[in-house]
Amino acid sequence: MAKRVAVLLAGCGVFDGSEVHEASAVLVHLSREGAQAEVYAPNIPQMHVVDHVKGQPTPEQRNVLVESARIARGNIKDLATLDVKGLDALIIPGGFGVAKNLSTWATQGKNCSVSKEVEGVLRAFHAAHKPIGLCCISPVLAAKIFPGCEVTVGHDTECEQWPYAKTAEAMKELGCRHVNSQVTEVHVDARNRLVTTSAFMCNAPIHHIHDGIGKMVREVLRLA
Repeated sequence: MAKRVAVLLAGCGVFDGSEVHEASAVLVHLSREGAQAEVYAPNIPQMHVVDHVKGQPTPEQRNVLVESARIARGNIKDLATLDVKGLDALIIPGGFGVAKNLSTWATQGKNCSVSKEVEGVLRAFHAAHKPIGLCCISPVLAAKIFPGCEVTVGHDTECEQWPYAKTAEAMKELGCRHVNSQVTEVHVDARNRLVTTSAFMCNAPIHHIHDGIGKMVREVLRLA
């Protein structure tokens, strides 16, 4: 039986939704490993819409589920319908949508709240001892919900290669253990069944991002 993995998206586009390359890499690696991906997104308005040419917000309003359907080629389900009993694992790609639409991390950092629907899904997989894969910024969700967990978002010292390293410090302040890692590496928290990798938290060639996500997917499936 093919393992069934829920992939939770947060829109479409790095600055206001899911990071498209990360989401695509997750789906490619799941397919390569013979797993069945089931794509979900919450049926909610985006926090805002960003013009990805100008890098600035626009007056538009968009829906997270509708935008996520672009990545899923229309084959997507409302997150409200997710039933953890029929699934083997959960993976959440990164992108600012995680910090804007699935939580308020973008505006409140460690003092953020996580969407009740998203938190409920994460807690359901955790309680069922089913693995959760998180990449890029999405490990902040685990840091907020599961105190004492172990995760990686890359490095904790800011530099040109690691421009978002302050995220690691904020996560430590929430009581989780941050493990420094390279972009092609993953960290496995066996106790909490969390698999994390830094992806575009690092300024790295896109194939290195893809390779790190591949390792994350394989570890998630190994634990499933």
